[in-house]
Amino acid sequence: MYPYLLHSGHLILPTFGVLAAVGLMAALTLSLRTAVRTGLPPDALWNAGLFTLLAAFVLSRLLLVAGNFSSFLHYPVLLLMVPSLTPAGILLTILATLIYLRLRHLPLLPTLDAWAPCATLIWAFLALGHFAEGSDPGLPTTLPWGLAIPPDRAPRLHPVALYAAIAAILITLALVRLLSHRNRTGMVIATGLAASGIAQFLLTFFRQPNPYPVPLGNLLDPIQWIALSMIVIAGLILILEPRKAAAHAV
Repeated sequence: MYPYLLHSGHLILPTFGVLAAVGLMAALTLSLRTAVRTGLPPDALWNAGLFTLLAAFVLSRLLLVAGNFSSFLHYPVLLLMVPSLTPAGILLTILATLIYLRLRHLPLLPTLDAWAPCATLIWAFLALGHFAEGSDPGLPTTLPWGLAIPPDRAPRLHPVALYAAIAAILITLALVRLLSHRNRTGMVIATGLAASGIAQFLLTFFRQPNPYPVPLGNLLDPIQWIALSMIVIAGLILILEPRKAAAHAV
């Protein structure tokens, strides 16, 4: 495992952070291409993507500071370096993005169609970052590609992060191809949500179970609930969008 690209004294360059930054830039660059395929202005989609990323960063940090204000007063820099993207932060980011798209007159579903392969591309880079730093541990396996974390530890574990990266790359390629042949609005984002949800649901069978209690008990893993929600949303888009288009045609 390679958690650091550079570690010299107090100078630390984490592999995950570098891959995350590269993934974000790659996704923004890809959005210039996907915007053309959905008939959206590339510059407008780039700006919307940049706004979403900045909103996620700022809002998550504000929630972190609000929930740990005393710690922030004592260790402001250290606290702001803590990963802090929570469900509440994601919800606020979605709301802020919806308002931005409304103000900029960017249609929702075409924008989501253009963003779908960009999002899965970011997922691929984040998964590679987890793989490099040895996080996202899997269940024990006897398969030859199992990993020992650290290298001299037994038993060997499923490289779940690598599985996720491969799944994300394949989904990204499929979505880019689908974007060139889409026959109706919402098809790409619905396919991306369904495929990613199925992949995440299946990956939980190779990942170590969540050790913390959840509101709905142990019926399903939290990631499985999220995955099922993604699949349901995909189904609703596929069902409701044709009806909406038909109503407008009338």
